[in-house]
Amino acid sequence: MKTLYLECSMGAAGDMLMAALLELHDNPKDFLERLNGIGLPDTVVTAEPSVKCGITGTHVKVLINGREESEHRHGEHDHHHEHRHEHSHGGQEYQHGGTRYCDIERLIGSLNVTVTVKENALEVYKLIAEAESHVHGVPVDKIHFHEIGDTDAVADIVGVCILIEEIDPEIIIASPVNTGGGHVRCSHGILPVPAPATAHILQNVPIYNDQTKGELCTPTGAALLKHFVKEFRTMPVITVSKIGYGMGKKDFEKANCVRAFLGTTGNAQEEVAELSCNLDDIMPESLAFAQQILFDEGALDVYTVPVGMKKGRTGFQLTCLCNNEIKDKMVSLIFKHTTTLGIRTHTCRRYTLQREQTEVQTKYGTVRIKNAYGYGVTKSKPEYEDIARIARENGISIQDVLKGIE
Repeated sequence: MKTLYLECSMGAAGDMLMAALLELHDNPKDFLERLNGIGLPDTVVTAEPSVKCGITGTHVKVLINGREESEHRHGEHDHHHEHRHEHSHGGQEYQHGGTRYCDIERLIGSLNVTVTVKENALEVYKLIAEAESHVHGVPVDKIHFHEIGDTDAVADIVGVCILIEEIDPEIIIASPVNTGGGHVRCSHGILPVPAPATAHILQNVPIYNDQTKGELCTPTGAALLKHFVKEFRTMPVITVSKIGYGMGKKDFEKANCVRAFLGTTGNAQEEVAELSCNLDDIMPESLAFAQQILFDEGALDVYTVPVGMKKGRTGFQLTCLCNNEIKDKMVSLIFKHTTTLGIRTHTCRRYTLQREQTEVQTKYGTVRIKNAYGYGVTKSKPEYEDIARIARENGISIQDVLKGIE
């Protein structure tokens, strides 16, 4: 499986992520030329070598009218990743200027990029807007972005979205995120690190502070990670083909960079959570309802097994498999929708085949085909919902439908 692993031991920011991914790209020069031609007004993105603790990587600069953002607006400040203050800028609109979310939508919508890139970029901004809305108690449509709404920030976010589309990993995994610590000065005053908007975005993401003083993870970096990363964990067993180093601006005792590893992992030897409980006092209809709720909320599999319980009562063992990042949500749902008083949990590793969906045209219309392959095996199966729909519409059996597909 083509895997992208992001090491965030010194946090993450938009420019650092773009620089790390740029080093993985087959043609960085061509990418920069195309990025500078997508329609961002008065904006030029450049890349240059940067050395941190003896390691050479890439530092990305975004120039507006020939000058870096920090030169034409803020001057000196505490940030070390991106040359701008980019957190906690919701504010009340009568107090502050800035770019509205609808302005960002129009700008991104006008860019010469794919529909997928536009959708991903807007989803990243939505995470930031929702965080600002929560922190400041202002509706999303009233939020006025400041630096994160300017074209240099749009360049970072859109640049990362394009790079991920073109590198095209099957799965993106990241390490727990080092947020840094201490305090940072912004337009609202002195705030703790991680800044409130960043902390809100990073909910349900494993974070830590290694006592490095400074803002290591910015809201833009946090939102990009939250949107694209499937799992946050230690590095899996991976055969690495390329490594990219995206450098921040400030110097620390540790190399200030995001490392991006591109390679292959086994056919989905992924870690999943197995949750189980025994039930002998629940109505069958309630149990079926609970199973469907778990599926609807993202469970990988849910099943029951008949079991014998105390006092000779017949019961069921309910088992739910889910990704680790939604384990707590699944636990809450099981408690809510069943009669259990306790849930057992195990961490499992599972092997899965690669999966893809195709379509075939039949005399009954289009039928989706589920394909799976790997480990020298190939399997195909028509989508049941399509087969059942055709059978109902034509008044025939499922077997007759299947014969018509063969």
